[in-house]
Amino acid sequence: MLAKTTPVRAAQSAARPATRTALRVSAMASGSASQRQVPLAVAAELKNAGPEPKRFTVADGQLLTIASAAFAALARFGTGGFAAGYKTEFVDAATEGGKYSVMTTGGRAVKETSKVGTFKRPVKPIELYEFQGCPFCRKVREAVSILDLDVTVYPTPRDGKVWRPKAVELGGKAQFPFLVDNNTGKQMYESDAIISYLFNEYGDGQVPLALRLGAATTITCGLALAPRVGKGSRAKPSKQPAEPLVMWGYELSPFVVVVKETLSQLELPYKQVTCSRGSPKRQQLLDKRGHFQVPYLEDPNTGVYLFESAAINKYLEDTYAVSA
Repeated sequence: MLAKTTPVRAAQSAARPATRTALRVSAMASGSASQRQVPLAVAAELKNAGPEPKRFTVADGQLLTIASAAFAALARFGTGGFAAGYKTEFVDAATEGGKYSVMTTGGRAVKETSKVGTFKRPVKPIELYEFQGCPFCRKVREAVSILDLDVTVYPTPRDGKVWRPKAVELGGKAQFPFLVDNNTGKQMYESDAIISYLFNEYGDGQVPLALRLGAATTITCGLALAPRVGKGSRAKPSKQPAEPLVMWGYELSPFVVVVKETLSQLELPYKQVTCSRGSPKRQQLLDKRGHFQVPYLEDPNTGVYLFESAAINKYLEDTYAVSA
């Protein structure tokens, strides 16, 4: 659960009138007897609303979608996939029982680690106003993944009626990405300035080369997004949740990307629990659900959780999308 939900509350006036009714119906469908707008009581006992996770499996009809999202790994040379200080080592699988490893072969497990555990972590949520099809926003998302930072994302796609106005109210202009750090009081535009700030405040001060090549970084970020043809860049009518969703993932995963596109176009706020390769939070999800696989979504408004990108996107469309 998020400690700070004030922006969500403030934006409820921009949500459609059907929101309260829809959330009550959804809460009753989840078995909650509460008549509150937000059925928070169900959050402690989330129910699986999707299929069991299957590693390295693409859902039927999704091959082209995932392949086009995976192009970013080539265009950006893997940037945004690995936590700072990433390294691997082979360990005895028998002594690693119950611990996360990327793979096991011949009695040996491949253990991933990083140095993000030595970095300062924000106490209050960092807020990021951005949208999925923006190359400048992608640069910041990659930095967030490298630093393994959790952020609350408020999507601001074109024609958005919910978080774009809120960002303008806070910062004075419709320019993205826009970062608000409630720990330091910083409010910032400009992707390069945001990236430098994040590495100085929550890292070792060393911005990776792939994020400090100026125009080359921006161009390759644009190329990374090109096969998705603007997905997540334009708003679709939606009902707003009373509380942000929670999504576990990281920037380089194509399966995560296609879910973030849906979250972006529906203007659904969410807490991103970042779990790049080498992140200690991978063990947390393994302990929590008995699996590590992303994307993993929790919806405290309806009391459900889901793995599998295709199932998550169907759930988001069914639950929050409305006819124009």
